[in-house]
Amino acid sequence: MVRLVDATARGFGYLPASLSALLLRIAVAIPFWRSGLTKWDGLQLSPGARWLFEHEFQLHLFGETYTMPLPVLSAYLAAIGEILLPILLILGLGTRFAALGLLLMTLVIQLTIPDAWATHHLPWAAMLLAIMTWGPGRASLDHALARWYRRP
Repeated sequence: MVRLVDATARGFGYLPASLSALLLRIAVAIPFWRSGLTKWDGLQLSPGARWLFEHEFQLHLFGETYTMPLPVLSAYLAAIGEILLPILLILGLGTRFAALGLLLMTLVIQLTIPDAWATHHLPWAAMLLAIMTWGPGRASLDHALARWYRRP
């Protein structure tokens, strides 16, 4: 049994870390991208997104509920961030900054929908922190650009 466990563990060592990093970036980008698509109606902010930020979304802080500050601006920033940041994350361009932006967005979402912390926000935060800690891996534009700039 010990040999089986050891052989399996050695086998996992052959998986390229760049593949794991790419899959991690894709996995965390997808829910944000899908959410971002619902906020746009062509090149305009969708009426539904605007309404949600103006009337439905509230911040839950210290046992109190507050209206979303600057709801139209918040809606535009969320809509732009949920489209742009996942694209950057998947491409691996400015990856750590894109992950930081999505982590900050996750924190705001947590304040808006506090009951989803275990099923959504905690896994997203863990994946984003892993990307920020270990970087995008070799399958990224960040890696390619770093190699190009280091050439003699």
